[in-house]
Amino acid sequence: MALRKLIADPADPALVRADWRGGLPELTDGSITLRELRAHDAASLVTHLSDPHVCRFIEPCPSTTTGFARFIRWTHAERRRGKLACFGIIPAGATRAVGVIQVWPIERDFSTAEWGFALGRSYWGCGLFIGGARLALDALFSQVGVYRLEARAVDINRQGTRALEKLGAKRDGVLRGAFHDGAIVRDHVMWSILAPEWQLWRARRPS
Repeated sequence: MALRKLIADPADPALVRADWRGGLPELTDGSITLRELRAHDAASLVTHLSDPHVCRFIEPCPSTTTGFARFIRWTHAERRRGKLACFGIIPAGATRAVGVIQVWPIERDFSTAEWGFALGRSYWGCGLFIGGARLALDALFSQVGVYRLEARAVDINRQGTRALEKLGAKRDGVLRGAFHDGAIVRDHVMWSILAPEWQLWRARRPS
């Protein structure tokens, strides 16, 4: 999924039900934890997210620990401005992030938001992403007041597409020529999850 810098105006904190500008909550189900990125996550994120397989369909990730340290500081600054929530994904028994989930507002009141995610390849297919996404989406729909959550996936990104389908996301349409990788231009597929759909998905999968 696309990990993107924000260009929208800061969200009005009076319109956001759960104001995370002072710090992100820690979300956990006992086996997976989502929390704000910390400085000591930088080396782990380089290891897990600089893999060409992980970066293939997203904007280039920092390639050094110093670069990721700058990225972490940037996410904190954007969070304080009400423009971004960036969670680190922490597996059970670990202390450092092996992936990230980012969320940013499309509408100022967060009723429509977009998200992107990236996870180290060694954790693909083990349920870590789905569990972490469930924690994030529960909070977004129930605490923040998101009604529509959007995601973009490059048209040939099968891994990302399968993940979104498992979460009940619906394909809305194609954004032609929206992904550029050097001379390569591909389409983005727009996916969305609405709050009532998420409630039904969670009712069918309570754990």
